[in-house]
Amino acid sequence: MNAQLNAVTVNLLGTVEHPELGDSPYRVDADGAPYVPVGDGGVVLGLELGDSVFAFDGDHAAPGACLTHSDEAARHALVLYCCIGNEAEVRTGAAAGARGAVIGKRGESGRVIVGFRASDLARMRPGDQVSVRTRGQGFRPAWLPPGVTMLNLDPDLLAGNGLGRPAAGWDLDLQLGPGDGQDLRLGDLVAITDIDARYNMGYRRDWVSIGVTVHGSSPLPGHGPGITPILTGPRALIAPREDVHTHAGLTTALLKLQ
Repeated sequence: MNAQLNAVTVNLLGTVEHPELGDSPYRVDADGAPYVPVGDGGVVLGLELGDSVFAFDGDHAAPGACLTHSDEAARHALVLYCCIGNEAEVRTGAAAGARGAVIGKRGESGRVIVGFRASDLARMRPGDQVSVRTRGQGFRPAWLPPGVTMLNLDPDLLAGNGLGRPAAGWDLDLQLGPGDGQDLRLGDLVAITDIDARYNMGYRRDWVSIGVTVHGSSPLPGHGPGITPILTGPRALIAPREDVHTHAGLTTALLKLQ
């Protein structure tokens, strides 16, 4: 059966956010040193899928523009409905007409990360309106085992190319630093053991969750590279294997952002 027949499409509108700071410009890292959280939200330039999550001296930096909404209920719908691979279009501002795609989502009241071509991203500003053609939440392909749940993934991205908190609206930060021997890159697929991401992400023994790396590392204790989940189920049904030779994960070519 055609995957598109099982997925409901909804057009939604988000606004490019402006980064926010409190009374103090500083956060405190794991060693007690203050730092300015550059790159936490807004429009981030010069960062692309495929870059190391440790390559930039930033905090939760994501490769694109973060969308939100001034109305809380509308923001919740925007973040929950959006799926990786959903088409987006800038509606206002100097970059009006530019097209992009959803890369992932992250927390702090809910944000959608949308990737664009570098030239389009450079013309975007906070306050620009971006429409997203949301589709995929609740979709279930016929070949998926009954015990495995799929979420946050556009059916076309799955069918065409093979490819924390409430799991449908937040990301999960990995406790991983630059000295841990892992050169994790934006867009990488990651398997996490003993995490159940069907509803609210939490510990479940002998469970496996697969996610896409959507933002960079953070000096903040308890934070790190962000993973948006796309598959979750018992270890007996999901058997991830490391593929160091051909694995490319989520790429700009896959999202047609080149």
